Amino acid sequence: MSTRDYYEVLGVSKGASETEIKKAYRKLAVKHHPDRNPDDNNAAERFREATEAYEVLKDTQKRTQYDQYGHAAFDQQSGGFGGASGFGGFDMNDAMESFLRNFGGFGGGGFGGGQSAPDNRGRTLQAKVKLTLENVADGVTKKIKLNKQIPCESCHGTGAAAGSSPVTCSQCNGMGKVRQVRRTMLGQMMTEGICPGCGGRGQKVEHPCSSCSGSGTVRGSETVEVKIPQGVSTGNFMDLQGRGDAGMQGGPAGDLRIMMEVKEHELFERHGDDIVLDLPVSPIDLALGAKINVPTLDGKVALKIPAGTQTHKLFRLRGKGLPILNRRGSGDQMVRIICWTPQKLNRDQNVLLEKLRNDLADKTPEPGR
Repeated sequence: MSTRDYYEVLGVSKGASETEIKKAYRKLAVKHHPDRNPDDNNAAERFREATEAYEVLKDTQKRTQYDQYGHAAFDQQSGGFGGASGFGGFDMNDAMESFLRNFGGFGGGGFGGGQSAPDNRGRTLQAKVKLTLENVADGVTKKIKLNKQIPCESCHGTGAAAGSSPVTCSQCNGMGKVRQVRRTMLGQMMTEGICPGCGGRGQKVEHPCSSCSGSGTVRGSETVEVKIPQGVSTGNFMDLQGRGDAGMQGGPAGDLRIMMEVKEHELFERHGDDIVLDLPVSPIDLALGAKINVPTLDGKVALKIPAGTQTHKLFRLRGKGLPILNRRGSGDQMVRIICWTPQKLNRDQNVLLEKLRNDLADKTPEPGR
């Protein structure tokens, strides 16, 4: 049994979370595993010590006991909790079994092989949907054509030729994994790895389908209908389970991720759930006041502009913005007044404006006023 502080062994603080403890242990266990350091006796001891520390700190009850009593909590000779926990004699075999139980070896496969069980699940696909601001306001249903792997019609996705079926692998009895006894510097050890007979699938196709060469999938196409909710933004996405590539030999299909892309609008500028409209208004209407029909996403509304309104004044049309995604209510529409300057005036218009300029000469504010 290690006499070093378990937190010190794993290199974590006493307030470390369960995730932090697990991450620290895995890093040390992989680094010091005896199969990766066959000529380093110190590595084997560090591996055993790290595993012993992890077995205590990952368990809430054992960790509480350790925090209160230290190593004495698991020392049988001190009258602690050693009889119940069994840590008084934690040896290398215990460490190996613990590592295999918690992580299944390196990368989830057998020790030393670095293999992970193959996945016959289909690939996850990604598709982009282009939307207008009106689509965002109203919601819309889009049809998307996908080029993807689909189940083979000849074998119905099993990969087996007509008149035959996949059979259970005799080498692993359908488990997809096999255990082997390996000799190491520490003696015989049981390891677990991917079954070489079936590649980890648990079944074998003895008579492959000629249409798909035994994979169970062929290249094809599918049209998917997607209901886009109101209020989405560029970068939002939806995941549709089972609408990706078909899985090999009857495996589960992958998912389909729908990415949203909202195109810029010719009139409205989006700011979250609010929209902004620049409204050109003549200086006469700004001076005298006016009522102007203003475009919104659901038709025109009348906006009253008071006399003397200055350019870049903002007016708020409540609830005329975009729906709030997954919530009730909508944003607002802001109307930004832009003073429109007339061009190419005729002679009479120039005379009128010249007279008006002279009349207003003493009313024009100075800078800073």
